[in-house]
Amino acid sequence: MLRYLSISILFFLSIESVAQQKTYCNPINIDYGYTPIPNFSTWGRHRATADPVIVNYKGDYYLFSTNQWGYWWSKDMSNWNFVSKRFLRPWHNVYDELCAPAVGIIGDTMVVMGSTYSTNFTIWMSTNPKANDWKPLVDSFSIGGWDPAFFTDDDGRFYMYNGSSNRWPLYGVELDRKTFQPIGTRKELYFLESWRYGWHRFGENMDDTFLDGFIEGSWMTKHKGKYYFQYAAPGTEFSGYADGVAVGNGPLDFFQNQSDPLSIKAGGFSRGAGHGATFQDNQGKYWHVSTQVVAVKNNFERRLGIWPAGFDQDGVMYTNTAFGDYPHYLPSDTADHLKSRFTGWMLLNYKKPVLVSSTYGNYAANNAVDESIKTYWSAATANKGEWIQTDLGNISTVHAVQINYADQDVIFLGKTTDQFHQYKLYYSTDGIKWNILADKSANKTDVPHDYIELSKPFQARFIKMENIHIPSGKFAISGLRVFGNGNGAKPDAVKEFVVLRTEKDKRSAWLKWSPVDNAYAYNIYLGTAPDKLYTYIMVHDANDYYYKGMDLKKTYYYKIEAINENGVSVSSNIIKVD
Repeated sequence: MLRYLSISILFFLSIESVAQQKTYCNPINIDYGYTPIPNFSTWGRHRATADPVIVNYKGDYYLFSTNQWGYWWSKDMSNWNFVSKRFLRPWHNVYDELCAPAVGIIGDTMVVMGSTYSTNFTIWMSTNPKANDWKPLVDSFSIGGWDPAFFTDDDGRFYMYNGSSNRWPLYGVELDRKTFQPIGTRKELYFLESWRYGWHRFGENMDDTFLDGFIEGSWMTKHKGKYYFQYAAPGTEFSGYADGVAVGNGPLDFFQNQSDPLSIKAGGFSRGAGHGATFQDNQGKYWHVSTQVVAVKNNFERRLGIWPAGFDQDGVMYTNTAFGDYPHYLPSDTADHLKSRFTGWMLLNYKKPVLVSSTYGNYAANNAVDESIKTYWSAATANKGEWIQTDLGNISTVHAVQINYADQDVIFLGKTTDQFHQYKLYYSTDGIKWNILADKSANKTDVPHDYIELSKPFQARFIKMENIHIPSGKFAISGLRVFGNGNGAKPDAVKEFVVLRTEKDKRSAWLKWSPVDNAYAYNIYLGTAPDKLYTYIMVHDANDYYYKGMDLKKTYYYKIEAINENGVSVSSNIIKVD
């Protein structure tokens, strides 16, 4: 392999074709801090955040999430600028910093508070958060709560929601806008109903394991006079972590569940779509930001994802997670989110051959192309010159590359603002003559999930990444993902598709289909009406799947399609399942 590299580098050409990005790819590429709590790093120090809120404030997007010692703002939802801020008072615990934060807008003022059960906790206010100009608004908030959320109604009345438990419900209460004291007593709003809704069951596969499911992460959205009360279940460490929604006629009303998850992403490279928030872009379209799971070094090792969202013609709230970790278009127009913002650029190197400069332990090279954020390749060192090369199998049209770093032997705890990644990315049609795809040897930013969109697509068979500098630990990659078109035929359609649902447990079904030889994965869509197949699952390397997330009282509809490097097959006929 070293001889191969020494020959290759003689032919590098200085051609760079990186575009001003019109697309993004989950997990979003922000400078995630390292978990600041030592006891949470028993199996290795690592990056993590979760429980995100994005609000549109004066035309900019502000992102707050758990324990980051600050927040981000962006003009375009692509380039996020970190603002370092410790939301702590002298009497606060050093680790009690904006865990699962609440963010609200009251008039021209942004208000922020972290989770707490203390009555001696601060609500912060700002009219210029971009400049990090904050003042304490309330220092003795009398009704602390975990996983809080703020909501300002159209009439100016202000509400707080909270709760995180596998025993207790979610709560809501109106607050006085001047004193922030409660108006009346808080009200029980919603309990989990795992007996009815299968996706409320605790476990990686909704298995009803040793704990009951958790309900947490409240959020409220008002649309056309209806109140959409959002919540997360059943546990943040699971691939099936999802947000649900229940609909009412008032902010503290009786809420009727919408049955299926609002956002769920149970398959693919980065999984999970729970505990988030819904917001509008500057064109008035809705988006949903939520938590994605890694859970390798700790159950609470997590990232963030953003999905198109909205309301259909019947007022049903949805989030479109189809191809949810493939490139999607950023906000730019008034396109209908129901028609997807997916670019159509396919993954080109799933389980394709990989060459590397070295390997540390059992962190094997092909872990970087197996479409799992939980597995990764690690080089033996962090030295300049360590490299990884992926073979696309044939000459393909390349549109974008995503580089997902993994944490191996890192030393950091907490948030630092002076760390950065540096590398060079090359492409070749023959593995001998190489062109520069992107030169980030002078980069001074922290890009743990770097995403590169090309100004013009090019033809390539090989992509190579050469390390120059990483912030800490060894050079390790969980996903070197190449997107475009394989210049071949789309996969054949699935010929046989069966969904078996029994009376023993109508929350669950066994799905089975005939394999397609020229497919590497399948998309399954389901819902409670044939025109509302809003729940989506991607399945790799299998031709069956157990889905346990249905509403036992509803009829369901399913369809399936096959996926390969060249596109998506024709969908199957929709199957009705009583």
